[in-house]
Amino acid sequence: MKTPVVELSSCILCEICVELAPHAFAINDAGFVEVLYLDDYSDEDIHEAIKNCPKDCITWE
Repeated sequence: MKTPVVELSSCILCEICVELAPHAFAINDAGFVEVLYLDDYSDEDIHEAIKNCPKDCITWE
């Protein structure tokens, strides 16, 4: 199963991913975007979040 990965050095903390897929992405206590653990990342909201990232810093691994 593919998992989204956030390249933190490119992330501008726009929070679009968190807005579009709050069940998969969150801002952690350190102030960075993190991918939350899910059994399945095939949800359309997750794909939209990745597609709409303005810095293209979320990829599949």
